Amino acid sequence: MATLKKAAETIINTCMKLKKEESCFIITDKKRLSIAKALEKAALLVSPKVVVREIPVGEVHGQEPPQEVSDEMVYHDMIIIATTQSLSHTNARKRALASGARLASMPGITKDMMERVIVLDYARMQKMTEKVSRAMRGVDKVRIMTKKGTDLAFSIKGREPRGDDSGIYDKPEKWGNLPSGECYIAPLEGTGNGTLAVDLSVGGQGMVDHVFRITVKNGYATEITDGKIAGQFKGLLDKVGGESRNLAEFGIGTNDQAKITGNVLEDEKVLGTCHIAFGNNISFGGKVYVPLHIDCVIDKPTIFFDGKKVMGEGTFLL
Repeated sequence: MATLKKAAETIINTCMKLKKEESCFIITDKKRLSIAKALEKAALLVSPKVVVREIPVGEVHGQEPPQEVSDEMVYHDMIIIATTQSLSHTNARKRALASGARLASMPGITKDMMERVIVLDYARMQKMTEKVSRAMRGVDKVRIMTKKGTDLAFSIKGREPRGDDSGIYDKPEKWGNLPSGECYIAPLEGTGNGTLAVDLSVGGQGMVDHVFRITVKNGYATEITDGKIAGQFKGLLDKVGGESRNLAEFGIGTNDQAKITGNVLEDEKVLGTCHIAFGNNISFGGKVYVPLHIDCVIDKPTIFFDGKKVMGEGTFLL
């Protein structure tokens, strides 16, 4: 297992490839400050132009950062977001990329995760992710099934899968999660129908207390039953309202070093899982903007692309 120092240096030098003439902007909050400090030290070994900004801990994933931080993001070459809640699905992130920045988003990152899942063979993981991405391209109908009750179908026709860069964000407008390891896509709005049986974890809520079910009709979560985590998940959707129940994302994990911890940043990357998110998908090819994006991770899915089985109970058949 790597040290926090080694992991921070890997992010700066391998994943982001910071150059001595470039500026590095690190956004954090009080719960992730120690990780931000490790990243700052690693960045300062390369460039003197390193800025750290602490923001309040967000209420939900997808909430916009303070305006002054959003404004500052457009002036930097490289941005690392080490925060408790995700800023991935925000207008601030989109504006920063449009200005030419590259960005790593690390919502919920922990010291343990840094030490276990950052220092790895990125080329090998990229090959796996590209294989999934190739299989996904040109597909119309996706169907996901599990023994615990998932049977959900939707269309991805005309949508482009993401994630091929697999943690290497070394060029302008490149961005993604660290740790990385997923191929993901925005389902076509209004096409999702069926049931999702969530058996692993929910973004921002942790591991489920027991399997709960989400009924999806015409692309929206219409019924959520039951249990503590199900109630908390439903409460977040109800609080935000609007398009928060939109079936926003379908993703497949491709990181063989990731494990289930209850932290969706890592959980959704675990090999042998897939995830469905609700809410915002404007940042990766969808049409819905809402200040919320919540992932639900499921174990050992069987997945069909246009009727062809590409995963059987969590094992790739590609």
